[in-house]
Amino acid sequence: MVNQSNSKPTRSTHGLKPDCLPFGEVLAQSFAVIAPTTIPASNLGLIVALAGSGTWLSFLIGMVGLMFVSININQFASRSASPGSLYSYIAKGLGPTAGVVCGWSLVLAYLFTGMSVLCGFANFSDVLLGHLGIHFSAITWLTLGAAIAWYAAYKDIQLSAMAMLWMEGASIVLILVLALIIWTHTGFALDWSQLTLRDATPGGVTMGLVLVLFAFSGFESATSLGDEAKNPLRSIPRAVVGSAIMAGLFFIVTAYIEILGFSSTGTSITTTEEPLGFLAHQVGVGFLGDLVAFSALFSFFACVLGSINPAARVFFTMARHGLFPSMLGEAHSFNRTPHVAVSLCSLLMFLVPAGLSLFHIPLFAMMGYLGAIASYGFLTVYILISVAAPVYLAQINKLRPRDVVFSVMGVGFMSLPVLGSVGIPGSNLFPVPEAPYNLLPYLFLLYLAITCGSFIVQRLRSPRMVSVMERNINEIHERFTAFEPVVVPSGTGPLPSSPFTLPPDH
Repeated sequence: MVNQSNSKPTRSTHGLKPDCLPFGEVLAQSFAVIAPTTIPASNLGLIVALAGSGTWLSFLIGMVGLMFVSININQFASRSASPGSLYSYIAKGLGPTAGVVCGWSLVLAYLFTGMSVLCGFANFSDVLLGHLGIHFSAITWLTLGAAIAWYAAYKDIQLSAMAMLWMEGASIVLILVLALIIWTHTGFALDWSQLTLRDATPGGVTMGLVLVLFAFSGFESATSLGDEAKNPLRSIPRAVVGSAIMAGLFFIVTAYIEILGFSSTGTSITTTEEPLGFLAHQVGVGFLGDLVAFSALFSFFACVLGSINPAARVFFTMARHGLFPSMLGEAHSFNRTPHVAVSLCSLLMFLVPAGLSLFHIPLFAMMGYLGAIASYGFLTVYILISVAAPVYLAQINKLRPRDVVFSVMGVGFMSLPVLGSVGIPGSNLFPVPEAPYNLLPYLFLLYLAITCGSFIVQRLRSPRMVSVMERNINEIHERFTAFEPVVVPSGTGPLPSSPFTLPPDH
């Protein structure tokens, strides 16, 4: 007789709402943070400005690289799940210090992603309603976007997931229809300047990878739904791989068609804030461009909401391990959400762009700066998870030669945008990026030095903290290994569980 209680324990040990999200809603979480609609509808010009005719190649390289990263992520995601996302996985594979580096990097990555798209929401709202003669200040739009997203994340994870699923799904369908019309208008022409990479440079393509990685960033965010997903050891790995593939193909197709569409207009896509809306009017379907613009507005909002969810759950898990104040590790008794962490993340996502707006930095420019910084957080995490996967597999005696190859490929592909973001002084192939992008990697390193330095101080003051982290992370994994399918004698009861129990002081 096979024990069938293997999918996951029947209750959340963290106080979150258990087993409530089917696969479609788990996939929606990853898709919402990727927010694929926002790239062709608004942000593509930022990438074209760097990668030129090699933009489609930047997307292709990014997709292939993240496929290797997803394989490494799923070595963990197919064996255990928790709200701690990749923080818990890396701590399990490489130890607490690497886990803390990952945790701080994830926090920054999700928060700055949310900040960037909140700026996009504010900018796009102002542009769209400006056509109707309606104008509000940037602070007003930022407040509105952050407040509504906070409420949805605070209230119910299912409300968040359903909202993200419908908003992003409708937007993608509209954009694909419009892209097909635009390509039809060109007579399904082939753009040889793109296919032959005319005027593209290795440095431009690799620098474009930094923003491409931001475009894909969050494809792994479904891993933060370990308690809330149904059958997480199956649905989360499928969401991780599926979101990367579908978003990558969507990006490649829409980028190719948009650049082709702009080639005969005499207008540069790099300076156009509504490229699809512009092309829609060029081909005589302006109404469809307006629909896409409004759907992109909702996509920006879905991404803000999608960024709050995983950021709050990483905060939540790290707080329960003693790294943050314990109140951040509390779950709402009725809503079953990490309400304190959600509130903190929402506030931070509002305060930073609101503060920058006081210095009269344009919202469109802020999107690029904040998005680039977020990319460095994701790159750090993707490299660490690719290193951690074979180490973890060796620990459990499951390592195969191909797993080492997947690890090396993951690290190798993620190293390309790192090279592009830093550049080589005096090199024509990999030039140092222009200001302020040349400074952003070093600001990120300063952030890591400060946050990891604070962890070292915490370890010195409380040596027990590391053992608490290790024990709690091991218990998370044991909850699932205890529920693996095994053959038991007929008539016996279910296998005993190994519940996650917080230490008394947490």
